[in-house]
Amino acid sequence: MTENTLPPKYACVLVIDDTAMDRYIAAHSLKKFNIAAQVICKETALEGLQYLKDFVHEPDQLPDIILLDIRMPIMDGFGFLTEFEKLPQEVHLHCRIIMLSSSIDPRDHERAAGNPYVIRFISKPLIGKKIPNI
Repeated sequence: MTENTLPPKYACVLVIDDTAMDRYIAAHSLKKFNIAAQVICKETALEGLQYLKDFVHEPDQLPDIILLDIRMPIMDGFGFLTEFEKLPQEVHLHCRIIMLSSSIDPRDHERAAGNPYVIRFISKPLIGKKIPNI
């Protein structure tokens, strides 16, 4: 059986990033490497939170993975995590978060690693060898 005939690793991945090119690269790569059957992209942390709230009682519509940018205007990725914590337990159980950032600040990496909802930190752009780590 070839890799392309296998089902995608995840049913749904939510990408939250304020940069259109990064959203495009992430969505394209997730599809190309058969990581996600569906990729949903949101431009802001607030839009991402609203998406989760809209489907809080429909767990089959919730993303398996959230790729979350750190540096965004209005609400950054860490602000998203603070609000994510307030969501119902069903969301926490279904959604795993991967921080996706071009930040080289070690404090960002430490802060992400210290959050119980973050399972990994991946540097942008989301291409090549980084894809299987999702």
